[in-house]
Amino acid sequence: MTEDNEDFLDEELEELSDPGSIDIDEENKGLYEHLNITVDGKQEPLRIDKFLLIYRQNSSRNKISQTCRAGNVVVNGSPVKQNYRVKPGDQISVLLAHPPRENVIIPQDIPINIIYEDDDLVVIDKEAGMVVHPGFGNWDGTLVNALAYHFEKNGEKSDLDRVGLVHRIDKDTSGLLVIAKNEYALSFLAKQFFNRTTKRLYWAFVWGNMQEDEGTIRGHIGRHPKNRMQMSVYEDGSQGKHAVTHYRVLERFKYMTWVECKLETGRTHQIRAHFRHIGHTLFNDERYEGHTPLRGVNLPKYKQFIKNVFEILPRHALHAHTLGFIHPTTKKELYFESPMPEDMADAVKKWRKYLEN
Repeated sequence: MTEDNEDFLDEELEELSDPGSIDIDEENKGLYEHLNITVDGKQEPLRIDKFLLIYRQNSSRNKISQTCRAGNVVVNGSPVKQNYRVKPGDQISVLLAHPPRENVIIPQDIPINIIYEDDDLVVIDKEAGMVVHPGFGNWDGTLVNALAYHFEKNGEKSDLDRVGLVHRIDKDTSGLLVIAKNEYALSFLAKQFFNRTTKRLYWAFVWGNMQEDEGTIRGHIGRHPKNRMQMSVYEDGSQGKHAVTHYRVLERFKYMTWVECKLETGRTHQIRAHFRHIGHTLFNDERYEGHTPLRGVNLPKYKQFIKNVFEILPRHALHAHTLGFIHPTTKKELYFESPMPEDMADAVKKWRKYLEN
């Protein structure tokens, strides 16, 4: 079986961060490296950029410099510049951003929907069905391959060895992504995603009629004990990692509900696992058994209707609707909204018509 979710792939990669690293949300695991360093008591005064180059030998001088510039190098609780001299006992915290670790990115002429671009970044409205970056089972045909072609075609000169992926969404999830074009932008944006200060909302269709107009789902999320392709929720916290999803009902379709979701954490498959846990699996989410009629009447006409909607919407109903962040250079907020994709919009029309009849 071919793996279609890059989040699972990253869990197979070797951990780069040291044993003292803080927890990094699985949503962006493999994109960031967090270092916690206590300077040895015998350390002689040394510029921190040189100190980090020695400590983290596979980082370039430019990466360290831009990481400092972005405020991602903190000593004893305060951001420092690259000329700061480390002292014995200093507590150093570093957030390094880096692209996925595939050896070769082949530029490919693949259509992508670019809704904003400047010298520092590009914002994409990704179609469902496109994998974000190469990995096992998907070595080409990805968004990263398409962007590499786009940059090469436009003669882009970047100080990044590879496309600067800041975050990602599942293959069958549609919606907004931002990609950095240089080390400074990558570091600056990575800090916002790491600290969860970005403005992101998701739209989802879930089975059943949600009882409350809004609410919060809490429960640790970890690997399913038997099916490693799924994530499970552990309310008692015995396994997994802390996860919180806030939701608001936008429209009800009797046997299906359109909800808006805001993530307080970024665990793998968080929305999908949380809603399944409360009995409202995402509509047509095959991995979580949402691809059969879970709610509604047991009548041939209804079953045929659901089959028709599945044909219109042949993937799990999840869309990254909004994206807001502070621009690396201008320091002004950029905010984007992606309209509901055609397959989800057609499904809504179908449900409305069904209920009218």
